[in-house]
Amino acid sequence: MKSRFNLRPFIKINEENKIPLIGHIAFGIIDRGTNLIQVRPSTHCPLSCIFCSTDAGPCSRRRMAEYVVEPGWLVSWFNQLAEYKGVWDIEAHIDTVGDPLVYRHLPSLIRQLHMNPRVKVISIQTHGALLSEKIIDCLEEAGLSRINLSIDSLDPNLAKYLSGTPWYDIEKVKQLAEYIVQCTKIDLLLAPVWVPSINDKDIPEIIEFALNIGAGKHWPPLGIQKYIPHKFGRKPRRVRPLSWRRFYKALRTWERKYGIKLVLRPEDFNIYKVKPLPPVFKINEKVVAEIVGRGWMKGEWIARAKNRTITIVDVPFSNPPIGRKIRVKIIQNKHNIYLARLYPKPW
Repeated sequence: MKSRFNLRPFIKINEENKIPLIGHIAFGIIDRGTNLIQVRPSTHCPLSCIFCSTDAGPCSRRRMAEYVVEPGWLVSWFNQLAEYKGVWDIEAHIDTVGDPLVYRHLPSLIRQLHMNPRVKVISIQTHGALLSEKIIDCLEEAGLSRINLSIDSLDPNLAKYLSGTPWYDIEKVKQLAEYIVQCTKIDLLLAPVWVPSINDKDIPEIIEFALNIGAGKHWPPLGIQKYIPHKFGRKPRRVRPLSWRRFYKALRTWERKYGIKLVLRPEDFNIYKVKPLPPVFKINEKVVAEIVGRGWMKGEWIARAKNRTITIVDVPFSNPPIGRKIRVKIIQNKHNIYLARLYPKPW
């Protein structure tokens, strides 16, 4: 696939342009009604995984823009939400729709999140392609609690294939996984994506690797993920997703074989329900919003209203009229992630 990475607009989000950090799925913060707050500082990814649910990386065919958020602006929004939650054991989970290691302000972000007395755990989700011992040490010093490391195969050639990246070095990632366990206080959880018919044999090998290196000092050592095809994600050819029944049956079989917990629940990570941030828009509500930028995917713009970001979908025009106020109709508001359509439709 021809890379379009360098052709996509790069949009910085900071206190100057005041793009709200609640409302968009790809950047900012997301509250799903628990004591875990998702933190998404950027959208970039160095890999083009063949099963990626968000079509991330250099070979993306759907993305029309990439975003990066200034850490101070991001932390200010996070702190407001943490204060609203009112609890003292919040987990700040930096997961992104790409890979957080691309974010050059990551140590600063972790350090500022760590300064919030309400934050007890800071975790990141990564494939580890950009990790090094120096970076790991820096993240430990900043206050990182856990790395959820996505290793999908221990075979070098299959790992390259699954990552869609010829330079991906699983041997290096394995060495760094051992370094995390043996030389730092950071906890390690291996989080492979099980892609049926492609890496079936690899999952038991990854389980054994996790146990052999001593992953999971404070939390479970593994969080095996089920491949789920998404509307705008990549779908490997001739791959049929497992049913949830078959997936959990396999996990329970491996639990008995290896003597570890693989069917995980929120309480395994001390995640529990906390009052959610109430939505500011209702479904079918008509809103006047100001256009602030190009959308993340094809046919999208982003706009703001009531201090929230709104993604306008099914837009028939390519270039957004920045600063223009338009009328939209809200079609989704779950978890304060807002989608809307132009109203009335211009076609």
